[in-house]
Amino acid sequence: MMQRNAPDFSLEGKVTLITGASRGIGRACALACAAAGSDIVLGVRNVAASADLVAELEGAGRKVLAVELDIPNKDHIAQAVDAALTTFGRLDVLVNNVGVAPGNLAELVEEKDLDEILDVNIKGTFLMTQAVGRHMIKRNGGRIISISSQAGTVALRGEAIYCMSKAAINHLTRCLAAEWARYNVTVNTVSPTFIHTDGTAPFLSDAANRKATLDHIPLGRIGETDDVVGAVVFLASPAASLITGANLLVDGGWSVA
Repeated sequence: MMQRNAPDFSLEGKVTLITGASRGIGRACALACAAAGSDIVLGVRNVAASADLVAELEGAGRKVLAVELDIPNKDHIAQAVDAALTTFGRLDVLVNNVGVAPGNLAELVEEKDLDEILDVNIKGTFLMTQAVGRHMIKRNGGRIISISSQAGTVALRGEAIYCMSKAAINHLTRCLAAEWARYNVTVNTVSPTFIHTDGTAPFLSDAANRKATLDHIPLGRIGETDDVVGAVVFLASPAASLITGANLLVDGGWSVA
């Protein structure tokens, strides 16, 4: 009988930079990528406050660097990437996780909220991807994964600007995938539904909001960060080497219901 090799989901020997890594999905991505074998660069606003996460990752046998990263500050981005390259000499995986979502009905959106969402979600994602992408192009290889949202695919009432920003990230991903494929750099997105995090807790703690959300999810539950990180590790791994320009929905079926 012919023996077939199992898919390779290991990140052993890789270096992964994760933005917004101090909590929620970002923190979970750091732990999951480390568990898969990767050394980790934590992009955080407060390096001192991430000491517990650094210790946890180092305790698991990984090399870890925490860097101050205030997206979309271009200087911060350049300094963070330089620090990562100085420490590790390479970046194999980028996980763009930073994003903001101040919701409001479209007719009530203020310019300051519009500017914040577009600056952080679109400009920040592009500048971060560009900075790491330049390095990956020189090395002729890399994986870029942006945490998007089901909001980039479906319409959410009161979230017009957020939805617009995530749709932009999804299309940016397709454009970069087409441009950078010749350099062996894959570019993909992961788009979760509502996930239990500190950020969603105020909304989901309201019984009416929670019921309305669950009514949209055919699989019948709010997501957990573990539901998201499996997709991230997969796209970062050798098992996904032929996947680029894809948007992997982790939405419990919301988008098809």
